[in-house]
Amino acid sequence: MAEADIALIGLAVMGQNLIMNMNDHDFVVCAYNRTVSKVHNFLNNEAKGSKVIGAESLEDMVSKLKKPRRIILLVKAGQAVDDFIDKLVPLLDAGDIIIDGGNSEYRDTTRRCKSLKEKGLLFVGSGVSGGEEGARYGPSLMPGGHKEAWPHIKDIFQSIAAKVGTGEPCCDWVGDEGAGHFVKMVHNGIEYGDMQLICEAYHLMKDVLEMDHDEMAQAFDSWNKTELDSFLIEITANILKYRDSDGTHLLPKIRDSAGQKGTGKWTAISALEYGTPVTLIGEAVFARCLSSLKDERVEASRSLSGPQGVKFSGDKAAFLEDIRKALYASKIISYAQGFMLLRQAAKEFGWTLNYGAIALMWRGGCIIRSVFLGKIKEAFDRDSELQNLLLDNFFSDAVQDCQASWRRTVSTGVQHGIPLPCFTTALSFYDGYRHEKLPANLLQAQRDYFGAHTYELLSNPGHFIHTNWTGHGGNVSSSSYNAKCDEGKRPERFGDEDISDFAILHEVLPQIVSCHVLCTAANKDFTAPHGFIRTRLRGQRDTAII
Repeated sequence: MAEADIALIGLAVMGQNLIMNMNDHDFVVCAYNRTVSKVHNFLNNEAKGSKVIGAESLEDMVSKLKKPRRIILLVKAGQAVDDFIDKLVPLLDAGDIIIDGGNSEYRDTTRRCKSLKEKGLLFVGSGVSGGEEGARYGPSLMPGGHKEAWPHIKDIFQSIAAKVGTGEPCCDWVGDEGAGHFVKMVHNGIEYGDMQLICEAYHLMKDVLEMDHDEMAQAFDSWNKTELDSFLIEITANILKYRDSDGTHLLPKIRDSAGQKGTGKWTAISALEYGTPVTLIGEAVFARCLSSLKDERVEASRSLSGPQGVKFSGDKAAFLEDIRKALYASKIISYAQGFMLLRQAAKEFGWTLNYGAIALMWRGGCIIRSVFLGKIKEAFDRDSELQNLLLDNFFSDAVQDCQASWRRTVSTGVQHGIPLPCFTTALSFYDGYRHEKLPANLLQAQRDYFGAHTYELLSNPGHFIHTNWTGHGGNVSSSSYNAKCDEGKRPERFGDEDISDFAILHEVLPQIVSCHVLCTAANKDFTAPHGFIRTRLRGQRDTAII
């Protein structure tokens, strides 16, 4: 008899906790695991006395589900998800729903959406954040995929999600295809940034202000009563207070080498792919990479010196407040960059993302939950088309209020030889973003000088020009020409008539590491392999390393 509202495959702690959360909200859940003994153990222990039912096989599980059947996969991302989908497809009917609640890469989710649509099935890729505790008592849920599935899972998802304010669930429909998992990926990237910023504040407290652990814990406790109120600030204070069994603080005994599962890296790669300057998350990832070079750093510390005889002599309380403000300003930059990436991805894939709703989804139940996210939602409520959080009056005023402290913090840290990759990149991004003019005019001129990549004039944007720079100190022979193209678009390829002699082609096919081209025949056309553009090499021997 079909009695279960939903099934869940994967009985690790997250899966078990999510099942018990659904059970608490009066949904009948069918539990299944590839190792059937785990089903029995779960039913006889954690789920004992509940409405949870078990299944001995996938066929058994499917037979116990009400239609349309709803099945959550909480298994390791990658091949395991595809394997279960392949096994489920022959057992399901048109309109049944498969939900991937793991940390899948968003492109995999898009691929699965397309594949299952052809088979008449609905697929949802949902970000789930909050860890084991969140899964049990209220996670942040970010579902995306086939929107036709949403009415059939909305009640379950919003019932079990974390609640904020007047009971608003930290769950809403995100968008098509891989949008849910993309939003979860950016969430995780921001999490990397938040954690690294807190670590840099801790480093300054410890090595510049020479605060002890109890003093630092008190500072973080105090900060948690300000606009920095958040889960990560709260647990940082708790970590600093924690004492080992011998009565001494545990934190100094922990090896300073941070691990990572890859979602921060995915965010940084996506930022590069879509041309979005998400610099803070990138630096947070690299900071973890640098920390992992523990043995090298120990060796380097014996031979590489930093500032000598520098000791803080200022007002410690005032500088502690500077650090707090620098942390807040940098946090604003991190979230501004994260939402820039979301907006760019939406353009890339044609997603319609509700940025205020996303901020609300992150407001509770997840690792980056904070009061701060409520301010982001309010900003997008004021202007749903807001291009950047820094252009909202609340956030621009906040950064302006913090700016002097931010700059003092960074400069003091540099003078003391303290690595502050995220504080400094956040400040550099802010300064770059607020500058009407950057030195990229020189950069573009250099590109045109050595590679005929063209440039635009301020007086005539959209019109691309190449200049013969020989009379300005160079020894490059190239013809002057105007490359015509659609307004606002840079020409991607040049024909023989556009480039005479030799032009460096390294941007045309970046996946080729090197190409050694030798041409000695006068006036001979050389057609490079793999789709390189053609260029006429006239009467000379040219060598290119591309």
